[in-house]
Amino acid sequence: MLSLLLAIIYMAFISLGLPDSLLGSAWPVMRIDFGAELSFVGVISMIIAAGTIVSSLLSERVTRRLGTAAVTALSVALTAAALFGFSFSSSALQLCLWAVPYGLGAGAIDAALNNFVALHYSSRHMSWLHCFWGVGASISPYIMSAVLTRSGSWQAGYRTVGVIQVILTALLFLSLPLWRTVREEGGREEGETAPLLGLRGSLRIGGVPLILAAFCAYCGAETTAGLWASSYLVGVRGISPETAASFASLFYLGITFGRFLNGFAADRMGDRRMIRIGVGVMAFGIVLILLPLRADIPSLAGLVIFGLGCAPVYPSIIHSTPANFGRENSQAIIGVQMASAYVGSTFMPPLFGLVAQRLSLRLFPVYLAVLLAVLLLMTEGLNRLKAKEPSA
Repeated sequence: MLSLLLAIIYMAFISLGLPDSLLGSAWPVMRIDFGAELSFVGVISMIIAAGTIVSSLLSERVTRRLGTAAVTALSVALTAAALFGFSFSSSALQLCLWAVPYGLGAGAIDAALNNFVALHYSSRHMSWLHCFWGVGASISPYIMSAVLTRSGSWQAGYRTVGVIQVILTALLFLSLPLWRTVREEGGREEGETAPLLGLRGSLRIGGVPLILAAFCAYCGAETTAGLWASSYLVGVRGISPETAASFASLFYLGITFGRFLNGFAADRMGDRRMIRIGVGVMAFGIVLILLPLRADIPSLAGLVIFGLGCAPVYPSIIHSTPANFGRENSQAIIGVQMASAYVGSTFMPPLFGLVAQRLSLRLFPVYLAVLLAVLLLMTEGLNRLKAKEPSA
């Protein structure tokens, strides 16, 4: 039963990744239809991010009431409705309105599924789960590109992905008896009868502020690298835009492929060691980007290596949450972690934009190094804190 359910969860995470890269790939065409500024996509992205933060913080309460299966199915249905809403929008303001359910659905499913997998499956499955998110995020731009090439309609691209989400929603609703069977076999979920923690209660638990800062720094580093790598390679290194764009895409491929490979080692190495290995590989990538060499290969390779280093960090932090903070607290804390992750991914890249504008684009690898230092200090601080706690 657990194996069949795992396959369904993998498909659910593909559905989670599908909408994430759709807006960026369609916006160059969408903004012309709406007469919107190029930068307006940032407003839409911020609204989506706000929705994910809110739903992540509420995930403990909602999941406790409805259960992981229902939250997952309803969240995918909510994102499907938002995608169709985008496709029928006739103004940029309507996009902003549909961005609200777009974000709410993403945050709820992210927190609920991550906690379920952290509780019931091994570290390797958590790594492969996030690899499948990368599959979804990689597929949707190709879908949009193919539809635009054939019909020139970004609306049809959104509807195509919306139809996929509807099919996944139907599959999830059909699988509800399977979730109930697994739940009955495993007994009541940890924390079902415990008091609700919420944000304030989570922050009172020792080490939680450290892991939230680590998560914020990691997600800030990942999204900053993805957003600004091409600009750095072109503006500072003098690399052609075509080459820079291709290697920027390889950065995300490195994360996705890295998580696939990490799955084979995660159970043997353990979450803490995987985080340390990831941080070390990320640091090596930054060093290659920083090297003052005329050759392009080190900086290009450094970007891909940085992506490979990113691969184990996110899933390992999530999977270690029940062990670090208690299984009964994991849903609340993972929800807060998701919110912290979205804060980092939303605000750290624009902050670097200000740094680049006021100071220099050359500070790109230095900025990544600072975020990486925060990640390392916070995770190692948590490790030392947990080492001092008496064994159960």
